Amino acid sequence: MKDRRWVLGAALALIGLPVIVVPTEGVAWLASNRDNGSFISSGVKREYLLYVPKRYDPSRPTPLIISLHGAGVWGAVQRDMSRWNDVADREGFIVAYPSGAGGRGVRVWQEDDGHGRSRDVTFISALIDTISAHYHIDPARVYANGLSNGGGMSFALSCSLSDRIAAVGLVASAQFLPLKWCTDRHPVPMINFHGTADSVAPYKGGTSWVAPGYRRFQNQLTFVANWARRNRCAPSPVDSTIAVDVTRRSYMKCADGADVVLYTIQGGGHTWPGGGPLPEWFVGTTTRGIDASSLMWAFFRAHPLASKIGSR
Repeated sequence: MKDRRWVLGAALALIGLPVIVVPTEGVAWLASNRDNGSFISSGVKREYLLYVPKRYDPSRPTPLIISLHGAGVWGAVQRDMSRWNDVADREGFIVAYPSGAGGRGVRVWQEDDGHGRSRDVTFISALIDTISAHYHIDPARVYANGLSNGGGMSFALSCSLSDRIAAVGLVASAQFLPLKWCTDRHPVPMINFHGTADSVAPYKGGTSWVAPGYRRFQNQLTFVANWARRNRCAPSPVDSTIAVDVTRRSYMKCADGADVVLYTIQGGGHTWPGGGPLPEWFVGTTTRGIDASSLMWAFFRAHPLASKIGSR
């Protein structure tokens, strides 16, 4: 556990630092946490880390979770931070941790390149095809989620691959794109986790040190309410207390059963609730009151794609 804590802290600390200060230990980390799959997409080699639990049964359709890292890190960091593998061992689904473009440099998800479907959307679609060619993936139970930049990319996927992605999860989402950017009006279930003390992607919106002056983050309450309107949910949400530091806002009675849920973590930082330990000095407090991955899986399991397709 101590080594894993160092790995996560070191990886996050690399964001924005000059290459000259990257320690030798960082090179060793790259060697021991490299991706285990790759293919060419849009003329570029793209990589991913795949986890198949021991209880995987090739005779049965299996859900696929696609978990997207934040800007500047790798799939292995997302694995250790989210602890999706632990849930996969318990529930029997497959997890993919794709890496954003950037190679050996800073890897970032490009949510919109201004020219139709982005290269990253094309990559994720091809990733689903690639994994499905080797494993018995249930096409009605493919889900996407991500942290920070990966959360913003999950939103983009809900707008670009609503025919393939059954539901999405956002954690400390770096949400720049307004909902009006999304021209796909198909209802997509969404579960969101965000801390009120997030200094990277402010809960109330605006700018931060990672995007000074030129890009504004979305206010989470407004963004979620707009998503609920997109899904044609009942206008009045239901609020409840989940833990001492966690409240939940649920929009229900949505079209195609596409519920929208927001978990607000009071005092929570730019972290994955219940996830791997992170340096508090850098990203803020990680709540132990809830486990985002377990709650996300319960939400995903209740929202297969088939329910939407059947009602169109």
